[in-house]
Amino acid sequence: MNHGERFVFITEWYDPNASLFRRYELLYYPGDGSVEMHDVKNRRTFLKRTKYDDLHLEDLFIGNKVNVFSRQLVLIDYGDQYTARQLGSRKEKTLALIKPDAISKAGEIIEIINKAGFTITKLKMMMLSRKEAADFHVDHQSRPFLNELIQFITSGPIVAMEILRDDALCEWKRLLGPANSEMARTEAPGSIRALYGTDGLRNAAHGPDSFACAAREMELFFPSSGVCGPANTAKFTDCTCCIIKPHAISEGNSLGKILMAIRDAGFEISAMQMFNMDRVNVEEFYEVYKGVVSEYNEMVTEMFSGPCVAMEIQQNDPTKTFREFCGPADPEIARHLRPGTLRAIFGKTKIQNAVHCTDLPQDGLLEVQYFFKILDN
Repeated sequence: MNHGERFVFITEWYDPNASLFRRYELLYYPGDGSVEMHDVKNRRTFLKRTKYDDLHLEDLFIGNKVNVFSRQLVLIDYGDQYTARQLGSRKEKTLALIKPDAISKAGEIIEIINKAGFTITKLKMMMLSRKEAADFHVDHQSRPFLNELIQFITSGPIVAMEILRDDALCEWKRLLGPANSEMARTEAPGSIRALYGTDGLRNAAHGPDSFACAAREMELFFPSSGVCGPANTAKFTDCTCCIIKPHAISEGNSLGKILMAIRDAGFEISAMQMFNMDRVNVEEFYEVYKGVVSEYNEMVTEMFSGPCVAMEIQQNDPTKTFREFCGPADPEIARHLRPGTLRAIFGKTKIQNAVHCTDLPQDGLLEVQYFFKILDN
């Protein structure tokens, strides 16, 4: 690696005290993992070159939010031509869709996506209306099997994701395999459709065929206009809340493994969505812990340090049993007392302990409503 190499991005940070956006030039030196920041407006150094282990090269793409010393920065543009050429040339986004027949295998499919080097930048479990399904299948409007397609895609929840990597479109199609699952088992036996599909209709997952198609489909599921798109699948009954924390998503690619563990323990994930929370949202959500838990500030910083995934969990007496499954808040204690729990397996420290779960039974619905009614609007 060239130790003199540096990448430059233009970033924005929302200053809550002044109620305005401040723009910074962020310099990242991959040779030693150091960062430097310049105030664009005032043309002066804001942060001298400092080693910072929590930022990685794979985090640096336009549109991403990165946390640098507790400031959440949005990467809005490349700062120079070298950075644009080196990091922007082949990065692509495409849509990955898990269909109703494979929803129980969402954890396995997400694990395959992560292992293939993709970054999941958006994720939402949805229920499509007939109109939304018809819009999705607009290319098949003249086909005799259109109604069958619409009936199938609206028969249960789906998981839509925006995924990012070099040559994303081609790589995702390669992971999917042939559209007919029987053919996939012969021609690409390790592919997603070979592993989890049944036939040509119930073939587990979908990917767009072209850039134009990908853009159209992502606009359908994740509208750029700010409207929320297809409805989430939250039921708001007999539920508790679980949040997979940013470190578990970004560092160990644990999202798929945690989803599998929750399913295998007998819980139903009835709603799921990725959120990029800002500090105000997190403080609002964690308000009950303020002045009560000594690690409150660190908890807040962790939760807005990157994307998190919120879930509605269902089971009889869901709060008590699911909270037990998460284990003690301190992963070290969890590993000694409850080694099979989520925090024992996936947690690192008391702050980076993999998941948040609802503590009090009466708060389960309130926490689910916060994400799936208030934030998802």
